[in-house]
Amino acid sequence: MITANKHFRDVFGHKMYKASISLDVTCPNRDGSKGVGGCIFCSEGGSGEFAAYCGNTSVPDQIKEAIAQVKKKAGTDAGYIAYFQSFTSTYCSPSYLKKAMDEASLCEGIEAVSVATRPDCLGGDILDVLKRQAEKMPLYVELGLQTSNDETAKLINRCYETIEYIEAVKKLKSIGANVITHIIFGLPGETKDMMMESVKTAVDAGSDGYKFTCLYVLCNTPLEKLWEDNKIAILEMEEYFDIVEAAIAILPDNAVVHRFTGDGPKKILIAPLWTKNKRQVVNYINRRFGL
Repeated sequence: MITANKHFRDVFGHKMYKASISLDVTCPNRDGSKGVGGCIFCSEGGSGEFAAYCGNTSVPDQIKEAIAQVKKKAGTDAGYIAYFQSFTSTYCSPSYLKKAMDEASLCEGIEAVSVATRPDCLGGDILDVLKRQAEKMPLYVELGLQTSNDETAKLINRCYETIEYIEAVKKLKSIGANVITHIIFGLPGETKDMMMESVKTAVDAGSDGYKFTCLYVLCNTPLEKLWEDNKIAILEMEEYFDIVEAAIAILPDNAVVHRFTGDGPKKILIAPLWTKNKRQVVNYINRRFGL
């Protein structure tokens, strides 16, 4: 296992920070194309709760604002990744995505681009845009697998089958993209063995990196209702990291772990409350995994 910090230092020669960007996009399981309401754990802000809503703000201005927020701690010996984070960033016209990525690539300090998307939103024209981007600078594409179990996928309203993820990884790697897979531990009804199957699926597909997170409950989501009705259980901290440790044991030595767990926005987080104390969680991760 390789940490993200080590990976970025090896690739770029220094520490890298993400400048989060929101595009004017949604998801096919929100707008009725495949479903409505989004995944049951997603809030109104989608996967980009920490990225400012773009509104009429240009991509360069969003990047400037994001860099300004972290520059004091980043220092001068650091680079930045333009991170298209909110919702499904490739669920748009190829020309719109190309323009946004071109603008991001030209911003001062940007050395790579990262795009968060879904496996079912990577048509041929979009792949061509991503291929051209990968030829200009390092490209990371983050895929929200969450689980390899298609029954669980139906329950969480993912609205695509796992085979589409496997095919998407192959396509992305063929154009030179570095693929990062998101997996959630603790989804309703899933056993530890089922969670490990999700990890194995990503490994077998050829994913380069991994983002693990525990399932957390946010206000005004379908998951909140299940929580209120006591129909789901949320993992405690040690229980969750026992699962993470087992997952890491499955990964190949050259796999990059970009995230050991996520933390929901404090203002709308219902559970698990242990994720609110980020410093305590980071210290625990460092001790447990010798980072």
